[in-house]
Amino acid sequence: MSKAVRLDKFLADSGRGTRSEVKKYIQKGLVQVNDMTVKKPEQKIDPERDSVLLKGERVEAEPEFVYYLLHKPAGCVSATEDRNDRTVMDYVPSGRRGLFPVGRLDKDTEGLLLITNDGMLAHELLAPARHVEKTYFLRAEGIVTEDDRIRLEQGVDIGEEKPTLPARAEILKRTGGDGGDPGPGCTELLLSICEGKFHQVKRMMEAVGKPVIYLKRVSMGPLTLPEDLKKGECRPLTEQEVTELKQAGKK
Repeated sequence: MSKAVRLDKFLADSGRGTRSEVKKYIQKGLVQVNDMTVKKPEQKIDPERDSVLLKGERVEAEPEFVYYLLHKPAGCVSATEDRNDRTVMDYVPSGRRGLFPVGRLDKDTEGLLLITNDGMLAHELLAPARHVEKTYFLRAEGIVTEDDRIRLEQGVDIGEEKPTLPARAEILKRTGGDGGDPGPGCTELLLSICEGKFHQVKRMMEAVGKPVIYLKRVSMGPLTLPEDLKKGECRPLTEQEVTELKQAGKK
């Protein structure tokens, strides 16, 4: 059984304007409920049974929770608002209130970021006890050795009370740093962690003496950054992706 809600709240939650804006629409006679003009913003309606028109256009009830996958570009901050910088919310084409990024990517970090208004799912995905894995592609200064890789996987001291939890590290490519190249060289690798400490990936790489040059998150739990999703673009998650994310948060 659906729950009765105020007409102005229904319209605002459906992305048709702020609460004050939709009240004006109602008072001007621009809203019809079941083909009858309504001028009282406080009138209760049943979103599942009643037909609501705004300026002749049918207004559909939106689901309680929404989920977006954003390919975060560098240069914006993972926040809902900021006085100085552009935020990730500027890339989300939604009028829904209460949306927020799940976790944070540094301003100069790119890649997968989940945007939602589902606080329970966000808590479950970020809780260290859930061990939801996040994988990053990174380019590091210097040659990451096999000993470095093992240290990363076993856990390193990043200046906190305890070392980082065990991780997974896969070296993809090493360039330079040999007799024919006087430079320090460079290493590309995938690093998967199940924590979310402040600047964790960068601090882990600094702990093995190979600072990060470039960082991009490519997956979070079962969610993988699509190759065809360009920087700054986002799309709604599919029902299957939402189901898989919720299952990952319950483990």
